[in-house]
This record gives sequence, structure tokens and C-alpha cells, in this order.
Amino acid sequence: MANVKDFSKSKELFTGGHRACVGCGAVIVARQVLMAAGPNTVVTNATGCLEVVSSIFPYTSWNVPFIHSAFENAAATISGIEALHKSWTRQGKYNKKVNFIAIVGDGGTYDIGIQALSGAAERGHNILYVCYNNEAYMNTGVQRSSATPKGADTTTAPVGRVRKGKEQQRKDLTEIMVAHKIPYVAQAIVGNWRDLTSKVEKALSIEGPKFINVFQPCMLGWSYDPELTCELGRVAADACIWPLYEVVDGEYHINYKPKVKKPILEFFKLQGRFRHLMKPENKPLLDEMQATIDKNWEDLLKKESSKQQENPVKAV
Repeated sequence: MANVKDFSKSKELFTGGHRACVGCGAVIVARQVLMAAGPNTVVTNATGCLEVVSSIFPYTSWNVPFIHSAFENAAATISGIEALHKSWTRQGKYNKKVNFIAIVGDGGTYDIGIQALSGAAERGHNILYVCYNNEAYMNTGVQRSSATPKGADTTTAPVGRVRKGKEQQRKDLTEIMVAHKIPYVAQAIVGNWRDLTSKVEKALSIEGPKFINVFQPCMLGWSYDPELTCELGRVAADACIWPLYEVVDGEYHINYKPKVKKPILEFFKLQGRFRHLMKPENKPLLDEMQATIDKNWEDLLKKESSKQQENPVKAV
């Protein structure tokens, strides 16, 4: 289990001095993932916000072996490194355990890199793929991605007279990865370090492909005060917009169930990208979005309870 005292004494594997925006969630993800993984780790990082701010030549924030991959092939790159390690181990050239981790944004995961990710999962590589999901192409100008939620204002799906932001629902990539039948899939947030680091530790203890989808607020693209980054992650979990759960060998486990489920308005009102939803004429769209979130949460609760009913615990 993740321990903050141990983390505080460990060497920083992702350092400060990078060029990230104030309040950037991506660097929080990278730092906490590496805290949990430890020094015997190799990272591949696709082109995107995190790569740009952390590895501008001749400087780097990475105190572990690091490879910058193209937008589309981070999963293929880390798969090749893992395959080489297996080969060296069989040949007796290397005998240390190594963690192989890809850290990639939603554009390079949901869209451009999904083919390489799916292939790595199908082949069964012993890797951990972490998506830092800020729900748009933030590095190139806040264009919509398939991770962008319905109603969000982006530069390629703007709010105007014709439409009210993005018109389509976001892709549920977490469930797509569950469908690959890999041993471990999870969702986490920026704003709950213990949950994220515990999931990284658990994932790295499991053989085979693993996937963690981390909800990562972006001050620039979401338009909010930078000190709210971690709070936005927690509100998303409280409103069940981004539930915290894991799927271990096909079994669903919800890690956090809010005592009082917040309305999605509590999340939306903190950000400029949803400002238009506060207008009275857009209430039907807001109600529709609330109904969708409610249904998704109920469906997740059913997935957890159905597995428990299939495997009832016997009284002793």
C-alpha cells in the first residue's frame, strides 16, 4: 500500500524545473506514477504536453531511462523494450526486474495511438500504460479529441449559434481496454494520490498488460484557476463523472462511492469550457448530460454487484 512517508524519503524520479503550466496535472501524474514504480523503471512518453515540458534538449526532468516516442507508437516502443528485456533474460545477459511504463496523453491514446495500444494488449506484453487524460489536444491548441466530453468548448468544436460545444459523447476507452481481457484496468484521478499510487503498485505486481486511465484537469484548456487542479479531480469523482474503479481479471471493484453524489453542475461551474451550460436556455442539454452520467454510474454499480452475486462469500 502506498505510504507517504516512504515516498517523501525516496529520490525524485521526475524533477521540478520543467516548463509545465502552473497547476498542470500531467506532471503530477508523472511524479506520482514514478514514486510508486521506483528507480528500476523505463518510460516511453509520446509527443504531447508532458514530453514537451519535460524533455527540451539539453534538459530533462526524468531520472529514469526515458524514450520520446512519436504520437502514435508509444505502446509499440515500450513493447519492444520489454521484448528485448525478455530476450536478454533468456540469454542470461540481464536478471533484474524492470518496470516498463508508457505515459501518454488522451490524443496519443484514445485517437492516434489506439492501434498500437490495442496490439500491445492483444500480444500480452508485460507493460503498464498510463493515459493522462485532459480530454483534448491541449499541446496543439485545445482541439477536441474522442476523450472530450459532450458539451465542452474547444477550438474545433466551439460554442456558438449553431452548436453548444462538442456534440458527441466521449469514447469510453477504459471499457474498451476491459474488452481486451487484460489482467488489470483502472481509472484514477489527479487529486487522490493514494488511490493512484496504490493502483500503480498493484498493476506493476501483475504479469501482463495493464492500463490506467487518469483524469487530469488542464488549467489552460479547461479555463480554471490553477490551484483548483486537484480539487477538480475530486469533484469529478464525487459527481461520478469519473468513477474510481478497477477491473482485476474481469472483476469490477469500485474504489470510491461518494456518500452524497454531487450534481455535475458542481463540476461544470468551476470551468470556462462549460460556462455556456449555466445559461437557462441550455438547461435541457445539462439535464441530458446529468441523465447520461447517472445511467453510467448505475451501470457500473450493476457490473460490480453482478460479479459479487456470481461469487457469493460463504459464511464461516
